[in-house]
Amino acid sequence: MSSKVPSKTLNNGVEMPQLGFGVWQVEDEEATRAVGTALEAGYRSIDTAAVYENEQGTGKALAASGIPRDELFVTTKLWNSASQTWQRDDVMREFDASLAKLGLDYVDLYLIHWPRAMRDDFLAIWRTFEEIASSGRAKAIGVSNFQPAHLRRLLDETSVVPAVNQIELHPQFQQSEPRAFHAEHGIATEAWSPLGQGKGLLEVPTIVAIAQKHDRTPAQVVLRWHVQLGNIVIPKSVTPSRIRENLDVFGFELDDEDLTAIAVLDEGRRLGPNPDTFDYN
Repeated sequence: MSSKVPSKTLNNGVEMPQLGFGVWQVEDEEATRAVGTALEAGYRSIDTAAVYENEQGTGKALAASGIPRDELFVTTKLWNSASQTWQRDDVMREFDASLAKLGLDYVDLYLIHWPRAMRDDFLAIWRTFEEIASSGRAKAIGVSNFQPAHLRRLLDETSVVPAVNQIELHPQFQQSEPRAFHAEHGIATEAWSPLGQGKGLLEVPTIVAIAQKHDRTPAQVVLRWHVQLGNIVIPKSVTPSRIRENLDVFGFELDDEDLTAIAVLDEGRRLGPNPDTFDYN
């Protein structure tokens, strides 16, 4: 692992870097360049997904980097679309396809992308995930966008506690209830859209003032906030200077005054879909 980035120990003992690189909305060819830049900068955790359609480009960058496989942490996700009811063989086929595109024998973390509770098939999917984990082809398994009620069903009706729940989380949507549930049950909280998707968060006067106080950028302040909260975080950028800047958040610390000021920015403002109602084809 890059010495600069601390790791979190997941509930099955697997070590995961606390700060990684996300490739949502990055074209396949561009992902090769962006992931290559991130790896050169010192990132060792890369987060992709089947639906991003850039697993192949991501895999090319991983292969070209020359970094030993055991120093990399690769996450991908099952896009459990509404076009079918998901059974074991469907999940296995999609997992095999992701591995083939990535050019890997295993992934470090495999996530169910959305609960889609109205389809009532995430328990069947999870049981197949348990099988994948026991085979060693995913070192850890988890979920994405699951609400506490969805997690409760998994805990009550299956045998493996998710290692991670990756959810929308940023200062304007702080997710205190899911974070508390995760902490109670040993599930790591991972933040997607940690910088608020460039929709005004980094211009909020409080964030700007804290950045000026520490001689840092607003993005670095927000990422540092995540780190100090204990979140795992995966900022995305295709700009080399920003890719490097986003990694450089371990040389300063927010004080209690900063943390209190950021805490009051929570507006419950969700930028992405609501997991309780989101379905797709």
